[in-house]
Amino acid sequence: MKNLICTSFVFLATFSVKCYATDLTVHSNIVLPKDSIESKALIMALNGFLSAAEKPNEDNVYVLDTQQPETFILLDEVKGIEVNKKLNEDHFYKPYLTNIIPLKDHQFYIQVSYIGVKDDQPELRASFNFIAHKVKDVFVFSSPLLGNTQHWKVEKTGNNIFHYQTSIDKSKTTAFSKITAAFDSKLKVSNKTVDYYCCENSIELQKLVGVAYKSDYNGRSKAVWSAGAGNRKLIVLGNDNASFSEFDPHDLWHDRLGLSVDRSKVNKPVDEGCAYLYGGSWGLSWEEIFKAFKEQVANDKNINWMQVKETPVYFKTKAFNNSADYIVNALLVQKIEKEKGFSGVWELLNIGPFEKGNERYYATLEKLTGITKSAYNEKVWELINSEK
Repeated sequence: MKNLICTSFVFLATFSVKCYATDLTVHSNIVLPKDSIESKALIMALNGFLSAAEKPNEDNVYVLDTQQPETFILLDEVKGIEVNKKLNEDHFYKPYLTNIIPLKDHQFYIQVSYIGVKDDQPELRASFNFIAHKVKDVFVFSSPLLGNTQHWKVEKTGNNIFHYQTSIDKSKTTAFSKITAAFDSKLKVSNKTVDYYCCENSIELQKLVGVAYKSDYNGRSKAVWSAGAGNRKLIVLGNDNASFSEFDPHDLWHDRLGLSVDRSKVNKPVDEGCAYLYGGSWGLSWEEIFKAFKEQVANDKNINWMQVKETPVYFKTKAFNNSADYIVNALLVQKIEKEKGFSGVWELLNIGPFEKGNERYYATLEKLTGITKSAYNEKVWELINSEK
């Protein structure tokens, strides 16, 4: 905090404290702490917290250490909040302190709203709720999630912790834990805990996390948010899953992979191929998905799979669009794991993000399977035709 440079001024019964790129406006009708020194320290820290939201979450020194994943999931919603893409303005939406309420144990409930004005017309972009904690005369911040769920029930199976309000489907949590154990065995994931908060819809999810309003979610009824820190991950389910009555092994694969490596560093088509092969997709098995792929896409013998890799082709299962290239990658993952074990799959997974031309992909694939770039289309057709 010693590097934080802030200035304050009073003008027309309104003052602002400027830190970095953020101007937090506090109107005269906001009831601040009576102690002026404490009040200034709180506002300065809040400015630092909001400004640092644009950095990687782990670099934000204003986050309460004991609630990192809970706060990171909210910080992800704050990132880029001032930007108006239509007007090409980076700081169109300004932060206003709209409420502050003292709580017990040297805590304060904080609400900040981001509002932009154009042609004298105000536009609300978002409103966020935070909890300020005074720790050794320094203010740090957290999401209100733990306070909002302090009276919820808890079901723990293995390293998975389920938080719910009324009831939980234990047959689903048991099945979930078995699949989790199988994925973790492949990925060599250990000593990682995941907290699942089971919500009815995105309205409840946002309220729990601390998003009072955000224009991005107008009209949306379902959502799933997640964040992680160290050996902990947090997933909030806002998809009609208040009792954990269903889960998708496909998405579970992605979640567990994220515990062992930053998914932004892996090759997404290979990652998705693993997810389809190991987990199917939303109630459909790998066999059912492959059947749909073969009927809708691989029935055209003129398809060139190298072109499909560069220009996506899709097919439908239920109401979902599926990438044909992901299914091809599932077949290749299956081949590599059979011949090299999962260590071979892991090598292909970790070649880095998708790149135009896929040179790293083809080079690694040749190393693992002997399939050259020039033979790729032919060998993929062989895999498709041999799959039952």
